[in-house]
Amino acid sequence: MKKQLVNYETLLKVTKSISHSKDPEEVALLTTESVKTALEVKGCTMFVINRKTDELELAASFGLSDEYLNKGPVSALKSIAQSLEEGPVAIYDTSDDPRLQYPEAAQKEGIASILAVPIVIGGKLLGAMRIYTAEKWEFTLDDVNFVQAMAQMAGMALEMARHYKGLKDSIEILKTMRDPQFIASRKRTPYEGVPVSVPHSEIGRRD
Repeated sequence: MKKQLVNYETLLKVTKSISHSKDPEEVALLTTESVKTALEVKGCTMFVINRKTDELELAASFGLSDEYLNKGPVSALKSIAQSLEEGPVAIYDTSDDPRLQYPEAAQKEGIASILAVPIVIGGKLLGAMRIYTAEKWEFTLDDVNFVQAMAQMAGMALEMARHYKGLKDSIEILKTMRDPQFIASRKRTPYEGVPVSVPHSEIGRRD
């Protein structure tokens, strides 16, 4: 990991790439790739919390193997749970820390240290971002602040992308409903809705 203060130029470059996308999946992927590249770490992941299962579902990852990513379900209650409840958590040595859910998998992947930060938007916990290093790393306040800033901006971009996608889908549905062919197909026939027992010749006859 770069032992240097991440400057505004790096921050601007990363946020610019995120803001240009309106697709939630692309936003998540751009974020993990940008953070991993900017900090020169082993990998970066972004999780979204599933409230029904209390699991952290992988939104995007960059730099980690499929084997590690598919190690098993990530529990929000067992996997560095403090990072979701109390704020950023730094794991200096993955080989000797009870807060990890899959320590053996981390060792096999060559992960020495982990920084986990929550993604909170509007007071609502959205998920988490995690940074992985190949060497034991004592994360500085600058490291934590940068990752937190990126996590929050990514979370906001993700939410906006979701709303945009939902709005776009709604607009497409409305356009379809306004299409002349759709309207024609929905028009009622002269006899539609009339009970079968009523002769067609009686329809429209005045009393």
